[in-house]
Amino acid sequence: MALPSEGPLQGLSAVVTGAGRGLGRAEALELARLGAAVVVNDYGQPGRDGSGAASAGPAEQVAAEIRAQGGRAVAHTGDVADFQQARRLTQLAIDEFGGLDILVNNAGILRDRMVFSMTEDEWDSVIRVHLKGHFNTTHFAAAHWRERSKAAGGEKVYGRIVNTSSEAFLAGSAGQPNYAAAKGGIVGLTTSTALALAKYGVTANAICPRARTRMTEDVFAGFEQPDEGLDPLAPEHVAPLVGYLASPAAAGINGQLLVMHGGMVAIVERPRVRAKFDSKQETFTYDELDALLTPYYADRPPGETFAAAEVLGLKRG
Repeated sequence: MALPSEGPLQGLSAVVTGAGRGLGRAEALELARLGAAVVVNDYGQPGRDGSGAASAGPAEQVAAEIRAQGGRAVAHTGDVADFQQARRLTQLAIDEFGGLDILVNNAGILRDRMVFSMTEDEWDSVIRVHLKGHFNTTHFAAAHWRERSKAAGGEKVYGRIVNTSSEAFLAGSAGQPNYAAAKGGIVGLTTSTALALAKYGVTANAICPRARTRMTEDVFAGFEQPDEGLDPLAPEHVAPLVGYLASPAAAGINGQLLVMHGGMVAIVERPRVRAKFDSKQETFTYDELDALLTPYYADRPPGETFAAAEVLGLKRG
C-alpha cells in the first residue's frame, strides 16, 4: 500500500532508534505514513539482552519496507550507546535529508535480575543502552537545533524529541532494578531537556508504552491475544501517539509523560506532596518523627505500591 502524498510530517525528517523490530518499527512506519523521511536505526543484535552479533538486517528491512511504500528511508546500524556512533547517526539524517527535525529514542535491552543477584555488568549494560543511549542522541540533536537557531538569528526552529520510559519506573518492577532506574532517569533527562530547549522551539516528551514485543514477551505472557481484531497490546496502538507528539499540532506539549496502550492514553501528573508535618521545635527529633510518621504509615497498606495493571486497568486474560 502506497503512503499518502501529504501528511502532517511532510517535509520533515526523523531518526528512530531501535526501529528494526517491535515498537520502534511501528513508530518508524507511522512517521513515514505521516510524511516524514526516516533514518531507521537498529544495532541488530538478536538477543533482547543485547547478545549476539550486530546485523544490518533489521534496520535495512524496515527502511526497505518504507521505500517500497513510496516513502524515504535509510538504515543506520550503529550502537546509540556509543557517543561517536550517535553523532554519526544524527549526521546521517542531516546528510541524507538536509536536517533533523524529529528524534524518537526507543533502543533498549533487558538483563533482568533481582537487586541482590544482579551483577555489575547487568546493571551497567542496561543503563548504558537506555539512559546513555538517550543522552547521546539527544545531545547531538540538541546541538544541531541550537546551531540552526543561531544561524537563523535566534529564531525558533522545528524540533521534537519523543523518549521512551516505562511503567516499570512508575509502579516498580521487582526483577528490573536496572531497567526501572534507567527509565526513571530518562524521565529526568526529558524534563531537563524540555526546559533547556524550549527557547529554541524544541519540545521533549516521554511515553510509557505498553506493547507486546520481544522485550516484553515474558511480562505479557498471561495476557491473551484476541482471536480476531488487533491485539490490545500491539505496538501499532502506541505509534500514533509518537506521530502526534512529533507533529506541529503538539507544539504546546513539552516536558510531559504519557502512558499509552490499546485505545487508551493517560497523562501522568508530576509527583505531589501527599502529607506534610512540621516540627514543634527548632528541628525534628527521632521521637517526634516516630510519633508523627509511624501512625501515618500504620494506617496504609504495606508498601502501598500498585502494579501498573491495577492503576490503569489492564486485565489478564
